[in-house]
Amino acid sequence: MHKLRTWILKEEVNDLSIIMEDHKKAWKQYRCSIMSDGWTNGKSRCLINFLVNSPAGTWFMKSINASDTIKNGELMFKYLDEVVEEIGEENVVQVITDNASNYVNDGMRLMEKMRRLWWTPCAAHCIDLMLEDIGKLNVHVTILSRARQVVKFIYGHTWVLSLMKTFTKNHELLHPVITRFATAFLTLQSLYKQKQALIAMFSSKKWCSSTWAKKVEGVKTRSIVLFDPKFWPHVAFCIKTTVPLVSVLRKVDSEEIPAMGYIYELMDSTKENIAFHCQGIERKYGSIWRKIDARWTP
Repeated sequence: MHKLRTWILKEEVNDLSIIMEDHKKAWKQYRCSIMSDGWTNGKSRCLINFLVNSPAGTWFMKSINASDTIKNGELMFKYLDEVVEEIGEENVVQVITDNASNYVNDGMRLMEKMRRLWWTPCAAHCIDLMLEDIGKLNVHVTILSRARQVVKFIYGHTWVLSLMKTFTKNHELLHPVITRFATAFLTLQSLYKQKQALIAMFSSKKWCSSTWAKKVEGVKTRSIVLFDPKFWPHVAFCIKTTVPLVSVLRKVDSEEIPAMGYIYELMDSTKENIAFHCQGIERKYGSIWRKIDARWTP
């Protein structure tokens, strides 16, 4: 412990200082982007990380606890302004934040104050907000609500979950989190993939002879899966109109391939893809296009 606290720690600090100098040289030579990343930790504190990206890589600058100030536009502007000053205004090409209204206002103020830099909204957050907006459309709201009832019932009871796994051959209905709103539609997709297995389960003798088949929750869930004439067709419609956006979100949120060079082309082809899945009927895809344009068009 003594070595870790003394000479080993000092050597690590010196090594990091050398690496940081290399990054600073890159900032001056190539210019850089400042990225603001807000998140909530396990203690419900709202933290904001500030990172700097350049051809030399991404460098963590600092993290602040903004639990009391996250909605205070004046203080958020101050934080961003201080980071730009610390790096040097002449070295900064753009500041990237999410699309929250206070950040939008702060971004505009930054561009007014510092004419040489741009404020850029986070593409991944933009698409996540599109999915949230689409999820509020009538058909999507209804189907997401019913799908949640089905998934909640199955995963809320051990015996029912075990029975489902025998019919789905151990396939799950839930997906790992990409973002809060994308996950809802990915769960919808996995539900649709197991359509025949779920229909078979709720029609089976084992289900019909169980105590769950007579309980209110079980009767309602079975009714949705087997007898609601709109449920499965509307599930398919919701998937066709959102999964293309989720695919774009995967690409822009990935660190493997830089997607920003072709993000606008991706969004255009995604809109065309959604229209194609709606058989080119404007009545079906028009409201979805409008939700996308409202977030994507400056």
